[in-house]
Parts: sequence; structure tokens; C-alpha cells
Amino acid sequence: MQPSAEAARDFISFLNASPTPFHVVHSAKQRLLTAGFDEIKERDPWSSVCKPGGRYFLTRNSSTVAAFAVGMQWKSGGPIAMIGAHTDSPTLRVKPVSNKHAEGFIQVGVETYGGGLWHTWFDRDLSIAGRAMVKTDEGEYIQKLVRINRPILRIPTLAIHLDRQETFTFNKETQLFPIAGLVAAELNRTRDTLKPATPESSTDDAFTPLKAAAERHHPYIVELIANEAGVPVTSVIDFEMVLYDTQEGCIGGLNSELIFSARLDNLGMSYCSIQGLINSLSSPSALEKDHSIRLISLFDHEEIGSNTAQGADSNFLPAVLRRLSVIGSDSDDQTAYEQALARSFLVSADMAHSVNPNYASKYEPDHKPEMNKGTVIKINANARYATNSPGIVLIQEVARRGQVPLQLFVVRNDSSCGSTIGPMLAAALGARTLDLGNPQLSMHSIRETGGVYDVDHGTRLFESFFEHFSELESKISVD
Repeated sequence: MQPSAEAARDFISFLNASPTPFHVVHSAKQRLLTAGFDEIKERDPWSSVCKPGGRYFLTRNSSTVAAFAVGMQWKSGGPIAMIGAHTDSPTLRVKPVSNKHAEGFIQVGVETYGGGLWHTWFDRDLSIAGRAMVKTDEGEYIQKLVRINRPILRIPTLAIHLDRQETFTFNKETQLFPIAGLVAAELNRTRDTLKPATPESSTDDAFTPLKAAAERHHPYIVELIANEAGVPVTSVIDFEMVLYDTQEGCIGGLNSELIFSARLDNLGMSYCSIQGLINSLSSPSALEKDHSIRLISLFDHEEIGSNTAQGADSNFLPAVLRRLSVIGSDSDDQTAYEQALARSFLVSADMAHSVNPNYASKYEPDHKPEMNKGTVIKINANARYATNSPGIVLIQEVARRGQVPLQLFVVRNDSSCGSTIGPMLAAALGARTLDLGNPQLSMHSIRETGGVYDVDHGTRLFESFFEHFSELESKISVD
């Protein structure tokens, strides 16, 4: 089957709308709602809501999302077809107190998040996005998504004439702060609006344990955030903002076969997971003969170890699975959870490494994945990936039925190896697990490169996985 470029164009729209994990989850929710999924809450009971034939999703922290569809033939303790991915990417996060000035420049204090290739962030047109916690007129505190959709920040390199380094090195604490403008220009902007300071009130109502956001951060940045949130500046109580590159993702290459963008790792596999699930349900009869649950879980904080309330190393997925395992049961089946895990399968979906023609010697000679040649199964003898032979047998049959090419990858013995959420979830759940991902170049750069047709490969592979797992799971048994 010839792969299509249409999936790549839709993926780029998804990616450009999703500069932060909060926006990724928002984009996922919109697609799921359009596809007929109902939103449920962790804090509510599910027993009277989740039924065979239903489609549901839930979120945690607005940065992690799980979605699932229950087969019409589902029985308590049945198999669950799972795909896990992550919503975050390496970035720079605005510090809690970020207002800085130096040599006539306004600067913003930032801290590194994850293992980024930070030199690629220099001389880029940057802006900020994230979420703001605002106080309503009724005294409630709610979240507002924020995205400043124009360049306002830049991290300047030092001119070569002033320091002729053969290798570009810099101090991440003192030389990675972006400039946001000139002090003089800001003084001119505010000259007519500045008000004399008023003495602090001594009343209890005026006491604030922390300085206001407009004191901890540059007032104009807080003003931009408030305008985006649609509230007065004084209503912005706190926020979580990260930097992002305002240059949008696009299709490139001589034959329009490549994708140039930020955050391919791991929005590439997040998109394929969402669309694979949705596409597998496109037929009205998709769930009629299915005795499994089709589930995706997109986690935050993979890039910093996953050990948070919304990370893959949390109780999020186990808690969801435990509640799903007893759907349809008239009694509290005490072993339904364990039975379900023993019959389930998890695909850990995280982008993989394409061979780089300029650094070909860094790759194991017989395992050099190529872009647009199919999704990559990742294998590591030291369990940095969770893949084993039974998993390869299953995913190979899924790929055969979906007409999707696959590739294999291992690192060199003299090379370090990254890891994924696969091993930690395999250990926590005891479920059969396999690691895979679409190949890309420049992983963790601010601008990465992927293959146009691999988006279709990944989406169709996951669609086939969901469609055929109910039949295949009992045929591949290793006790």
C-alpha cells in the first residue's frame, strides 16, 4: 500500500497548534470530542458511565490524557490494547522570578527542561506559551491556555570576532537568558501610563505571601499573558510558561518528502496514537465483535524521568486500568485487574533515530533506520527498551495486516542508549510491551527532521493494532 502525505499535513496542523503539553492535551481533546468520545473525570465513579461500546477520555493536570473505547464483547478481566506516548519535549521554562535587566536590555530568566540541544536555541525567533491560573470575579481559580503568537524573545550568540571558539560552548545559567527588548523602549511605552506607587495597606486583605506576578516577572509579559487569557493583569495569580520557536512546522525536501519542525519527539507518536485510535473506530460496527479495550495514554514529563503525578511512573495508567478491568462485572472481581494485565499488550511509542549521513559511523552497521521506510522497532539487550521476541511477532503480524513496513534498531556496543516509558511501565504492569517509533534526525534540537510518509505508516500501524489485537492476543502466549 502506498503511503499518503495527507496524514503528514494533518499532523503538522496538530503540531503547530500544540507548543506545550497543555496545548497537546487540548488538541487531543478536540479531536476525541469530534470523534464521539465522552469526557469523564478521575474524581467521579465510572461504573454507571463506562459501558461496552462506549468511547471515553480523561485528563490529569491538563497535560496527560488517556482515551479508550470498550469492545461490545468485553468481559471483566479482558485484554486491553494499549499505546503509550508522551506530550512533552525539551524546552526552556520561565523561572518563578524572571524579571532581569542587563546592559540596557530586558531579559527573561529561564531554566532548562529535559536534555535539549541548547545551542540550537540561539538566534531563533522565540515566544512563550503555557497555562495561567487566574482568579475569577466569583473568587474561583481556573486555568487558561496562553500562547503569545509572535516573536518576543531571542537568545543572542556572541559575534565570532569577539571570541573565536572552535567549539561553541556557553554557560547555561549566565549565557542562555533571552533578551525581550530594550529598557529605553519600554520606558517610552509606559511613560504616559506609569502611576506613582501607593503605600502598602496594613489590612489583612492586602497581605500576599508572594509578590504579585507583575512584580516577579516583567510587567509587559504579564500584560500579554493576561490579554491572551482575557482577564485583567491583577487576575493572573501564577503561570507555567515555556519558550517555543515561532517558526511553524512545514513540509520540505526536494520532493516534499521531509518534515521540518520542533517537537517531533514526541508529538509525532502522540499524533499517530490519537489518530490510530480514532481511525480504528471509523466504522459503525468497529466494536461489535471486539472483546478488548482500545486505549491510548499520553503522559507528561517523560523528558525529565516521568516520576511525577502526571508522568508514566505515576499511578495514572494503573489506576485507569484497574477501574477498566471490572467494567461489566456484577461483583467486585478481585483478580480482574491481574487477569486483564496478563492478557494485555503495551506499545511504547517514542520517536526513533534515523541514520544521519554525516555521522554514519555512530550507527550499528546492520541497524540504520531510514526515513519513510517504516516505523522502527527498538531493541536493547540491557532493557533500555522493553522489546522482546513475542512482541516482535505480534507487531509484525499487525504490520503485515496493515501493509506497514517495519525496521529494526539497536545501538552500537560503544554507544550510550536512551530509554523510554516502555521499561518502567512493563515493570509496573507486568504486561507484554514493545518499544517502537518513527525515525527522525536531530532529536532534541529546536528544529528536527522527520519523514512525511512515516506519519501515515505510524497511524496505519496503530489502527491495525487496535483492529486486530482482540483476535491476535490469545494466539501469542508465553507464560
